[in-house]
Amino acid sequence: MKSAVKSSKVNRAWLNDHVNDTYVKLARKDGYRARAAYKLKEIDETLHLIQPGQRVMDLGSAPGAWSQYIRRKLSPRSATGGGAAVGALNGQIIALDLLPMEPIEGVAFIQGDIREDAVLRQLAALLQEHQADLIVSDMAPNLSGIESADAARIEHLVELALEFAQAHLKLQGALVAKVFHGSSYDVLVKRFRASFVTVKCIKPKASRDKSSETFLVGLTLK
Repeated sequence: MKSAVKSSKVNRAWLNDHVNDTYVKLARKDGYRARAAYKLKEIDETLHLIQPGQRVMDLGSAPGAWSQYIRRKLSPRSATGGGAAVGALNGQIIALDLLPMEPIEGVAFIQGDIREDAVLRQLAALLQEHQADLIVSDMAPNLSGIESADAARIEHLVELALEFAQAHLKLQGALVAKVFHGSSYDVLVKRFRASFVTVKCIKPKASRDKSSETFLVGLTLK
């Protein structure tokens, strides 16, 4: 009974924090599906990654806030709009997630597992023998609370994003990947530095203070 009461209090506290969260309110105002849009927005505004005419891949895309932000950046007339796309799409957006995602105009979505060869072939087919200008990955495993197991799962997903980038990213392209501080963090930073000329580590303001997440950005493949 005490455990149930404690859990209820934690849930109420989380809900209260969520409802009053600045970025949750902004997302609702701007028409984004999740506050995560502002994480990519800050990274993009810092490094100027997304430009009209690009081919962009969004890995771990559901519910679609990152794809919404990318859609706006690839639509020259959308600068004054909300989260919804405005204007013709100038570029290509390919999104992937294990979970379903509500359609976004102009975004090609695949529901599938990046660990499966058939899904990788689908992604490659959508690129039509072109290379991507930018790959963004918000992929994250379901965390078990067992640090060693979670670190291995996180490392594996980032490795998959790196492998995909090495096969399908332009030489001057960029990869953005979510990572978590822990035993795998230093290993992943080393992998990025072995793969890219420049590596940036960014924790956006929209990332919750209590979260150990940060984002690695690799610029220009070696």
